[in-house]
Amino acid sequence: MRRRPLLIIVVLALVLGAAFVAWPRWADLRAFEPAGMAQLETAMWRDYYEKRYGALFYHLYEVSRTQFGFSPADSLRIALSAARAAKAFQPTRSRTEAAAALPELVVYYGLLRPAAPASFDVEAVARLELDWWQARREAMGARDYGRTIAEVAALTYGKSRDDPSITASGTARAEAMAYRDAHREAMTGRDWDEIERQLLRAYQLLKSSVAEPVGK
Repeated sequence: MRRRPLLIIVVLALVLGAAFVAWPRWADLRAFEPAGMAQLETAMWRDYYEKRYGALFYHLYEVSRTQFGFSPADSLRIALSAARAAKAFQPTRSRTEAAAALPELVVYYGLLRPAAPASFDVEAVARLELDWWQARREAMGARDYGRTIAEVAALTYGKSRDDPSITASGTARAEAMAYRDAHREAMTGRDWDEIERQLLRAYQLLKSSVAEPVGK
């Protein structure tokens, strides 16, 4: 009989824990803080190039959870699909091989779509995302694949692809990538600080374009 109250407490704790993990949140892709995004994306780039997939998964989870407001359960699913896409893409050497990452990118954008300001074509956005990943490997200029990055953002947030802040954000993010590509294995701590600075600018520009109007 003495064990019964303890059992009830344990069951209630498990139920409350499960509810916390799975309960839907009001996730919003516009809710991010530019500084937080810049810091986390810089960490994710380091994780990717150093093949620290566990850390990459954790930082992807942090983006979904802390920057977009998804539930812990949804954040896990989003992080898993994104990490799988990155891991599938990394060893590829051609566009044909790179297509192996597409299914997980489709899952990823499908999970993000409910938090977007407007609906979008999940497969089209996933294909554009994969397109600029591959374009970086084909000696394409940063401004060229920056336009594709901007188009991904425009479709995801329901903005015009001609929006100057969206365009500038895509270019800034691409230039940060080009900076890393130019340094490769010679990257230092100061270089990563520079990447974070450039990404901060990119996300400030994006935020200025997609932020929800005050009072709405």
